[in-house]
Amino acid sequence: MRQYLLPLLLVTTPVFAKVTLPPLISDNMLLQQPAATLWGKADPGEKVSIRLGELSAEATADDQGNWRLRLEGLKPGEAGTMTVAGKENRIEVKNVAVGDVWLASGQSNMQWSVSGAANAEEENKAADFPGIRMFTVKRKPAPEPQDQVEGAWSVALPGQISNWSAVGYYFARDLHRNIQTPVGVIHSSWGGTAAESWTPRERLEADPDLAGAVTGWEKRMANYPADKEKYEAALAAWNQEAQEAKAAGREPAAKKPRAPQGPDSPHRPASLYNAMIAGATPYTIKGAIWYQGESNAGKAKFYHQLLTTMVQSWRKAWGNDFPFFIVQLANFMAPKAEPADSNWAKLREAQRTVARDLPGSGLAVAIDIGEEKDIHPKNKQEVGRRLSLVARARVYGEKVVYSGPAFREARFEEGKVIVSFEEGSAAGLKTGDGEPVKGFALAGQDGQFHWAQAVIETDGAGGRLVVHSGQVAQPVAIRYAWADNPAVNLVNEAGLPAVPFQAEKP
Repeated sequence: MRQYLLPLLLVTTPVFAKVTLPPLISDNMLLQQPAATLWGKADPGEKVSIRLGELSAEATADDQGNWRLRLEGLKPGEAGTMTVAGKENRIEVKNVAVGDVWLASGQSNMQWSVSGAANAEEENKAADFPGIRMFTVKRKPAPEPQDQVEGAWSVALPGQISNWSAVGYYFARDLHRNIQTPVGVIHSSWGGTAAESWTPRERLEADPDLAGAVTGWEKRMANYPADKEKYEAALAAWNQEAQEAKAAGREPAAKKPRAPQGPDSPHRPASLYNAMIAGATPYTIKGAIWYQGESNAGKAKFYHQLLTTMVQSWRKAWGNDFPFFIVQLANFMAPKAEPADSNWAKLREAQRTVARDLPGSGLAVAIDIGEEKDIHPKNKQEVGRRLSLVARARVYGEKVVYSGPAFREARFEEGKVIVSFEEGSAAGLKTGDGEPVKGFALAGQDGQFHWAQAVIETDGAGGRLVVHSGQVAQPVAIRYAWADNPAVNLVNEAGLPAVPFQAEKP
């Protein structure tokens, strides 16, 4: 009889699954006011209740065991412990706060930590803001959208922010100080990645101009087994040569071969959206900040379309047309003595036009705070502050200047171009160093650009420029800050730099 006892128990004893929560709903979390979505898993049909202070809500798990609810009436502040209860268990989520939650995403300049940025030790010691929280998403790719992201919340306390995204933290800190509301950041970024990795596959495939990212990757994967075999052979030969070189006291003659990108590469289109964004989309957020573009600079032609598509796909997934603010690429690489074309300038122009054309978007300019020899400029405090200015003005309605002189119109006249700026952006137009205006170039019908002189004039809108060049009698095109690392000095009364741009005669 004993041999039948265990199977009988397995069949007749009911099994209840405990209520579970995704990693985003965990200790130290920050909930979006005034209402936030919460979700998890339980037995099919099981009732789940949530209580936070005097607020409560209930939900019933569906036939797949998924439940979701909205907790209404959330007011900003540190709210304490949230309890989640089902039939079999009760979970306490401790040190919960309520305020505004922002997504921070992009590549390495968003990933760049406080420890690698300017004044790291002082900033880490001075971080004493219990109302600032950050959830750092684990970096991983996935072939299909995942139902959750991995990571944990932490609190901005002394000695605890060294590994936080510097831009994300300084954005949150400036916002927190000025709006007097707790601020949470969901940080999801990966260095060296292109925007294609952060965009859903179906959205890329649906656009003939963007579908090549997917088909190109598929061709690469078809060749991957052969490429991997070649790589392994080359690596073995290199290792042998390296050992011989070491024994002879010299360096290897050739560089170590690089492994081909495989199916698990973060460069696979949609792979980071799948693993690092999709699972966060149920979480209620206020908006997003984005620092990326370096990896797309060589293919800027479609970046306006690509970034627009990515933002629209994210908004659709969240069910929220949230604000989306872009950091424009900083100055980088060696300055050039003469006007020349620039992939980085083209990418900046795409970022500028997305911020101009896509509703609810904005731009933080970094053309004056980059570094010639470092693609990761250390002054992340100013990047965060400038993003915060955009949010404070555009989202929270503060009367603050949030943009430097932003191009509105170029009027081409006999031998000169008159440049006007968006209202409110060019008040107090001046040069930051007191020198003549730098950074303008004009071209005639031959398409050859020459340095130009710009004279500041004022009008009712705050300021305008008259630009001319002795080498261009009839200008048909104008550029400002059009270089990898341009020499620029045009600012407004708030000291914010003019936005790089290009324009042609109609």
